[in-house]
Amino acid sequence: MKSYQTLLFDVDDTLLDFKAAENYALQKLFSEHNVVLTDDIKQFYQEMNQKLWSSFEKGELEREELLHTRFSILFKKIGLTLDGVHLDNLYREYLEESAVLIDGATSLLQKLAKQYDLYVVTNGVARTQFIRLNNSNLSTYFKDIFVSEEIGYQKPMKEFFNHVFEKIPHCSADKTLIIGDSLTSDIQGGINAGIDTCWFNPKGPINTTLLPTYEINRLQTLENLLLTPNSPVETPNSPVETPNSPVETPNTHSVLTF
Repeated sequence: MKSYQTLLFDVDDTLLDFKAAENYALQKLFSEHNVVLTDDIKQFYQEMNQKLWSSFEKGELEREELLHTRFSILFKKIGLTLDGVHLDNLYREYLEESAVLIDGATSLLQKLAKQYDLYVVTNGVARTQFIRLNNSNLSTYFKDIFVSEEIGYQKPMKEFFNHVFEKIPHCSADKTLIIGDSLTSDIQGGINAGIDTCWFNPKGPINTTLLPTYEINRLQTLENLLLTPNSPVETPNSPVETPNSPVETPNTHSVLTF
């Protein structure tokens, strides 16, 4: 397989279980205000929050507007008018208390750090991400941590990656791989930056929009890919031609399951 030197890791739902942290923080936030967090309210928040972050990734929404309005919108949904800034500060305090690891994350980084240069690339809030990485003992494996809040640009913007490449000594795009769970920020960002991409897709939704270089459903697979000499890469099956139907050209997307 191709030889890499620099590995860029996303954080949330790639190394740290953000959904577990989010559930914990939401429960505490609602309990603080003596409100029951129902499944319907949680679903409303998650869908709204995803739309806001998507707008942020596209450069359509400022970070402060996202953070300062999402919870006022949420609590207004249940009939309460509260300070969105205060709510978000509380939420992030609770979020910082949770550092649940994705299965295999520590073992993977311990081994990769001996052979590769590891870096974090995240769109999260800087203080929150630094605390969670420290509390999970993962920060020790990274040579640097790049956060969109500090850079002024976010994934998938090319400017974000230009900054990262400028700060990494002797960085070569041809020897760089980004690993992340988000098609819209990590994979699209890698494509925009001209580097190889590895989509961490543990739940197996079908991707019909982007073409990552690799696709894995567990971190152990990445360990096998990067640390096993001459590791096999599963390539797409050859197309089958049927009468009166065009032959599809194979792509370079590799789904790895070993």
